[in-house]
Amino acid sequence: MIYAEDVTPNTDAIIRLFAETFAASEGAAEGALIGDLVTNLLKDRPTDGSQVFTATDDGTLVAAVLFSPMLYSNDPRRVVLLSPMAVTTDRHGEGIGQALITHALTTLRDQGAEVAITYGSPDFYGKTGFLPLTEDTAPAPQPLSFPHGWIGQSLTDAPLTPLKGTPRCVAALNDPQFW
Repeated sequence: MIYAEDVTPNTDAIIRLFAETFAASEGAAEGALIGDLVTNLLKDRPTDGSQVFTATDDGTLVAAVLFSPMLYSNDPRRVVLLSPMAVTTDRHGEGIGQALITHALTTLRDQGAEVAITYGSPDFYGKTGFLPLTEDTAPAPQPLSFPHGWIGQSLTDAPLTPLKGTPRCVAALNDPQFW
């Protein structure tokens, strides 16, 4: 298994991975929605500072995760938002997703990221250090439909203290349907 930051991603394979994985677990409409999201995230990536991390096995893409910057208007810390994440359905349960996230968080920490946040399953992401957040600690950029899924972690030795100011995520994610 090779875990890497994919500087020049195979865009079509990454979009297909997300669309097929989400369609298999959540239905065709969700697959199309997340496929479109990933298309837009990858399109905007050269100018917004987003990063793609992939896992390949014998040259075949088996997982990918995208991180994008999230800015808080009165906070100088570098915050990254993990969204979305996918592992091909035939490889679920092998620990590939957690290993890829761990690799990505280590790389991002080495690049100066100080806080990582995501909106997803606390059970899954908790295995890589994500803990529940409140909006007092980290305001979300949109109203949360499942506040228990708002989770994050400090990427430094310091505990996560409240982020200050109004949050702003990348344009592709700044849509209430993803929150």
